[in-house]
Amino acid sequence: MSKSVSSLNKVLDNDPQWQAFVDTNAIIEPVTMGVQSIGGDAILVNVQPGAKTSVSTGSADKADFTLAAKPEQWEKFFAADPRAPYTSFVGLQGMNIKQEGVGVQGDQTRFAQYGHLATRLLELLREGLHGPIQEFDQDTYDEDHIIGKYVYVDCPLWGRTKIFYETSGDGPQQIVFLHTAGSDSRQYHGVFNHAEMRKKCTMIAFDLPAHGRSFPGSNHIPGNHTNTEDAYVGTIAAVIKALKLDKPIVCGASMAGQVCVAVAIRNDEVKSGGTIPMQGCDYLTMDRQFNDKSPVCNQALFNPDWIYGMMAPKSPYKNKQLVYHMYSGQAYGIFHGDLDFYFGGFDARDRVNRIDVKKCPIYFLTGEFDWSTTPEMSKATADKIKGANFKSMENLGHFPATENPKLFVPYLIDAIDWIQKTRQD
Repeated sequence: MSKSVSSLNKVLDNDPQWQAFVDTNAIIEPVTMGVQSIGGDAILVNVQPGAKTSVSTGSADKADFTLAAKPEQWEKFFAADPRAPYTSFVGLQGMNIKQEGVGVQGDQTRFAQYGHLATRLLELLREGLHGPIQEFDQDTYDEDHIIGKYVYVDCPLWGRTKIFYETSGDGPQQIVFLHTAGSDSRQYHGVFNHAEMRKKCTMIAFDLPAHGRSFPGSNHIPGNHTNTEDAYVGTIAAVIKALKLDKPIVCGASMAGQVCVAVAIRNDEVKSGGTIPMQGCDYLTMDRQFNDKSPVCNQALFNPDWIYGMMAPKSPYKNKQLVYHMYSGQAYGIFHGDLDFYFGGFDARDRVNRIDVKKCPIYFLTGEFDWSTTPEMSKATADKIKGANFKSMENLGHFPATENPKLFVPYLIDAIDWIQKTRQD
C-alpha cells in the first residue's frame, strides 16, 4: 500500500468529502483510526480538532479503532475492480457472507461515530492504487414528468395518515413501486422519467407513513416506529384501493422486495396483478445492532454509510450520492424500525409454495453486487415457487432503480412483459 500511503496526507487535505466531514467544531478531541493487515503494522490516520489530519504507520495499539482483515482479504478489497462483498468493509466483515479474521478492533462506539471517515479513507486508498473507478454513463433529463399528490389512508398499526404519492406515465400497465427501508420513493425518479416506461406504464410510488414526505400516522411516537407484515401489506392494499387501481403490478427492493413476496402470498387481500421482488427472498436473518437508533451516534452519518457499499462500484457517483442523501434524511428510528420487518420479521419459508403464478405472477430481480440479499438467496426462493421467474442483474447492487436506471429498466421491462404473458385472469 506504499503507493497510496505516501501521498495520503495530501489527498486527505485536498479531498472535498473528507474535509466536509472533519470541518466541524463538534470534533472536540482527537480520534485515530487504523487499517491493518493482520500480523502487520497499521496505516494510522489521526484527526485533530480544527480539521487537522495526519497520516503515519505503526502499531494498531495507537488507534482508537482498527479495521482489520487478512492480507488475502485486503488484496481482494483493494482490487481495481472489486466484487461483492469486497466492495465495502461492512460487507467484508459479514452480513450473509461470514468471513474469518475480519472485524473492527478497539472502541466500537468510536467506530460507529467515525465509520463514515473510515469508509472514505478506504475509498481513497483504493484510488491511490488504481485511480478513480470508471463509472457507467447514464441518461440525463431536462424535463421532469412526475406529479406529486397526497391521499388520506387508514393503515394497520400506524393509524390514519396523509400519504404522499407520485405518478408518471400514461401507459396501460399500472405499476406501484415501493421504496427500501428507511428511505422514500424518490428512488424511482430515474425510472419515472424514462421515456419507454412512461409509454408502457402508469407508474405510482408512495412514501410509507413517517417516511420521506408522508406524514406520521396517528399512532406514531418519535422513536417507536416498527414494521410488520400486516402493517405493510395492509397499507399497500389501502393505497391501491384509495387510488382506485386495477390489478397493478407491485415492485420494490430490499424490505419492499420481501413484502412483494408477501403480496403474492396474500394477493386476495391486495388484488395485485403480479409482483417484482428486487433483492427479495422468503427469509433473511442478520445480527441486529442499534447504531442506527443511538443517542451517541449520528444516524444521518451512520445509516447511509452502512448501506453505501451495497451498491455496484461503477454505478454513477451522482446516483450513489442520492441514495446516501435519502438515508441521511429520515427521522429518528425509522430505518431501525423498518429492519424489524426485513431482518427476520418476515418469514415465508413455509408459505411461498401457496403462490399461484397464474393469478399473481412473481419475477425476482436481484443485483449481483448486493451482499445483503444475494442473487443466490433470491433464486433459492424463486425455485420454491412453481412457475416463478428469476434474473440476476449485472452491474447493479441493492438499489438498482436508483443506482443506474439506464441499466435497470431493460430488466424491469422484461419482468413486466413476462408477468403480462403469464397472468391468466
